[in-house]
Amino acid sequence: MIDREEKVAPMARKRPQRTEIHGYVETDDYAWLADRTKTDAEVLGYLKAENDYAIALTDKVESTAAWQESLYREMLGRIQETDQNVPYRKGDWSYYSRTEEGHQYPIYCRRRVVAGEELAAEEVLLDLNRLAQGQIYFSVGDYEVSDDGKRLAFTTDASGFRRYDLFVKDLDTGEVTPRLATRVTSIAWASDNRTLFYTEEDEVTKRSNRLHRYRLDGGSAEQLYVEDDELYRMAVARTRSGGYIVLTSSSFTTSEVRYLAADRPTGEFSLLRGRREGHEYYLDHRGEHFYIRTNDRGKNFRLVMIPVEVAGLEDWPEPVEEVIPHRPETMLNEVDCFAGHLLALERENGLSRMRVLDPGSGEWHSIEFPEPVYVAGPHVNAEFEATSYRFSYESLVTPRSVFEYDLGTRQRRLLKQQPVQGEFNPERYRSERLFATASDGTRIPISIIYRRELELNGERPLLLEGYGSYGISNDVDFSSNRLSLLDRGVIYAVAHIRGGGEMGKEWHDQGRMMQKMNSFTDFICCAEHLIEHGYTSPQRLIITGGSAGGLLMGAVSNMRPDLFKAVVSYVPFVDVMNTMLDASLPLTVGEYLEWGNPNEKAAYDYMRSYSPYENIVAQDYPAMLIRTSLNDSQVMYWEPAKYVARLRSLKTDQNPLLFRIKLEPGGHGGASGRYDRLRDIACDYVFILEQAGVI
Repeated sequence: MIDREEKVAPMARKRPQRTEIHGYVETDDYAWLADRTKTDAEVLGYLKAENDYAIALTDKVESTAAWQESLYREMLGRIQETDQNVPYRKGDWSYYSRTEEGHQYPIYCRRRVVAGEELAAEEVLLDLNRLAQGQIYFSVGDYEVSDDGKRLAFTTDASGFRRYDLFVKDLDTGEVTPRLATRVTSIAWASDNRTLFYTEEDEVTKRSNRLHRYRLDGGSAEQLYVEDDELYRMAVARTRSGGYIVLTSSSFTTSEVRYLAADRPTGEFSLLRGRREGHEYYLDHRGEHFYIRTNDRGKNFRLVMIPVEVAGLEDWPEPVEEVIPHRPETMLNEVDCFAGHLLALERENGLSRMRVLDPGSGEWHSIEFPEPVYVAGPHVNAEFEATSYRFSYESLVTPRSVFEYDLGTRQRRLLKQQPVQGEFNPERYRSERLFATASDGTRIPISIIYRRELELNGERPLLLEGYGSYGISNDVDFSSNRLSLLDRGVIYAVAHIRGGGEMGKEWHDQGRMMQKMNSFTDFICCAEHLIEHGYTSPQRLIITGGSAGGLLMGAVSNMRPDLFKAVVSYVPFVDVMNTMLDASLPLTVGEYLEWGNPNEKAAYDYMRSYSPYENIVAQDYPAMLIRTSLNDSQVMYWEPAKYVARLRSLKTDQNPLLFRIKLEPGGHGGASGRYDRLRDIACDYVFILEQAGVI
């Protein structure tokens, strides 16, 4: 489909820039793409040329354009466009959002509840379609209703740069305040319904570093606290009990908590425990006790409880009561406190699980899940006095489902399963969990799905996804869009490599800092395992990842380009050295604890050994599709732009290299509107199917 003979790829002008660090002289031919502003005419001209080249090779090719439209219509046909999510109760209201056919964005609504029954009259709180009129991109960040149900605090971004503005809507009159603050990252109401706490980020580094208190009857903001340590970010929230406002300052390895009674909003925050390097702890509240999830006795955390009255003391009475001990094989990810029970959200053997504690009896029980590969997590549980618990469940073959679990009878009730229009039948697909063995003997999980009737003959097209950073678990999910690949014979797999959080904190530690190379070699061993066991071949293996997963894509493409047919990379973090050497950029300083500080020679040498941009060499590379946005606030546009420019100048193959950049507003996650996102997916799927030899 791609007619390369008639199209000439754009070549960025080389302007060598030499930098000396740790005794090395580094030459960067494309540093000018980063040194200038994104409104610079030459920068925009080059980026537009790359976009035009990609469009000429895809969207303007008649057969390719026809496939894109066909896939778009096919995927759209599986979606119930007019739909409503499961309502949740908060106070005297039932809250929900819904979508309407033809509209890009959801509509946030509520209905009053009287005597346990919803009244028919719907109240629209926010219609994002109206708010987004005239905007190419639009996103709502935080969304919090006051206790009395009369005010809505919300934040919006229309740039994609994740710069959120704060507004408050009077739900009786419909009046919305002028913008109260900008660069807002978290919000929490006090119980007086007039005082709002919010955190604000630094304009340059986008580090959330200031706490403010805003009184609606006073009309002005008061700055309460500034986080000076560049490794730390702040977030404010209110406990589900409603009792406390909690301010958490945290780095990647250490945290510190301050708290304030929600009914005393003009008071001073109290420090729970001063920060100690390597100690992470997080606070929740129930009755007369604080519940503290802490890693003081082990990496995978334990849960302790202390009386609220002694929390502010320099020395707590010993022994502190332990609710859940540390367990080497189980990661305690989160604890949800309710009036009558506790929910422990854990990971064991790579899978999420939930355990329920009845504090009165001390009895624990688990909520069981039926499939070998799945993901489960809390849904919206706003009511502290609830006697049931809502959770979501999905797998590679089971659409996202919301259940209500009765904590007394231990019975679950399905409230809603994501509708899939058309002829979807989960019995047509096989889901498996495999394990590849890394060179050091570590077993690396792989989740996989494919059509049951497929013969695994070693020649099947396979799309392999990876991430492996920040201790984030790359959990499997259901995607009705993915059926367009599966039904054409493509196998889909996820490599749960080290650096992620699938197997606990140690799994993360084994793939960060001076062990980061494990993430890349794990991914390669997963690919080799799938080839060795007859799932695919190097000629039909496509790989994909985004952000830090884009770093993964760049690293393994340099290390083993022979192993992959094609790469699809989203907002890839590929200019590691230059970004991590620039402390003024968003995220940089805090991420010294994930990647290392390249101002230190040992860290510099190690990071330099895998950084994708510096390790591009004259060799054949797989076909590539790379996507980014000009307004991405997390991975600056120049990272993939420089990467593509260097690839074009050095690679020795004739494989397509397509670079698509949203020059209009768009963010780290791409387009904001659901139809716009679907068209982007259709474009990407055509590339995948073509490279896989399916179309």
